Amino acid sequence: MRGNIQEHRRAHLRVRTRGASAGVLRQRVVLVVLALFALQLGSLIAPAYACGCGAMIPDRGSRMAVDRETSVVSWDGRVERIQMRFTVDGDAPEAAWIMPVPTRATVELGDQALFDELERAIEPEERTRRYFWPREGDWPLSDGSAGDSAGAPAPGAGAPGVGVVGRERLGDFDVARLTATDPEALRSWLKTNGFELPDGLETELRPYVRQKWEYVAVRLAPDTEDAVLRGTLDPLTLRFASDRPVYPMRLSRLAKNPQSLGLFVLAAHRMEPQSAIGGDEPEVLFAGAADRSAALDAFTGGGGRFLTALEQEFPRPDRINGDHVLRAAEQDTPFRRVVYEDELLTVGGFPVWLLTVGGGLALVTVIVLLRVRAHRRRPVLPPPPVHAPPPLS
Repeated sequence: MRGNIQEHRRAHLRVRTRGASAGVLRQRVVLVVLALFALQLGSLIAPAYACGCGAMIPDRGSRMAVDRETSVVSWDGRVERIQMRFTVDGDAPEAAWIMPVPTRATVELGDQALFDELERAIEPEERTRRYFWPREGDWPLSDGSAGDSAGAPAPGAGAPGVGVVGRERLGDFDVARLTATDPEALRSWLKTNGFELPDGLETELRPYVRQKWEYVAVRLAPDTEDAVLRGTLDPLTLRFASDRPVYPMRLSRLAKNPQSLGLFVLAAHRMEPQSAIGGDEPEVLFAGAADRSAALDAFTGGGGRFLTALEQEFPRPDRINGDHVLRAAEQDTPFRRVVYEDELLTVGGFPVWLLTVGGGLALVTVIVLLRVRAHRRRPVLPPPPVHAPPPLS
């Protein structure tokens, strides 16, 4: 009897233990689901804090990501021109970014045709490589499936420490050109005038303030009601005096996501960055003379015609440690990427391997047949006579 009572108690305890474990498990599952939901929600409202050339942020409560930034830099030894084009995605009706420049800059809308021409110029050369033996997808290794499937305010007085050189409306852009002797005052002016920019900006601006650089602040605000910033935006062109070609990148340290930069450089020689400035090593996509065109002449002013196309990734933007300073390479060695298309070697539409193997088999068959035929036609000789042995004496 006592043994039955103890067994009953142990069974009851096991049931309570299983119930408690199930309750703890349910609580953990709920906590994990809530954590994942919060993480997903945070990713939807987190702004893209920077682009490759300067700090960028959308209005609060919106999201925007700079999917791609492509810029063209032209330098003739005295004057530098930068034309920028952004491809963005999100639901932000407005956003702003700031770009430091070493001297007083002029700003105007760019020409989309310039990017189209340069992208065509650097297209890889296509070559055909033929192979002998069939590969996957070729008969008889094929499975038979188909192939791969609003006008801006007029210039006015800025806050103490900030000078407003000019302010104008260019298409969807509200552009302010500024000077500053105090990074905190510059941030305050930007915030007061509708340029909402990320925390920590004044810290990253200090090196430029010490060097007495100026700034181009751009607010992207489409005129169309209920419009959002999505797709490829109109390009902007900046022009300023410079004794060396430089592409500002320091403010991209504020970015929260990996950055990608495509850079076309037009100068008298093949150009290269002095360092990787904390990103992956820049990859050369093209180097060579650029063909003359109306868009190219208008952008360069008839200057340097040697085109260098560079691509660079920044997996950790917080490691960016400076601006891209460009220099002439040791030699103007031309370079173009080559894309190979592999093709099965054929003659008259027939695979050469099949003709070769089939011809070889046919030749062997013919030789065998001829030998068999010759063997059959050979006369059969009678066996030699058998002579009786001599009698024994």
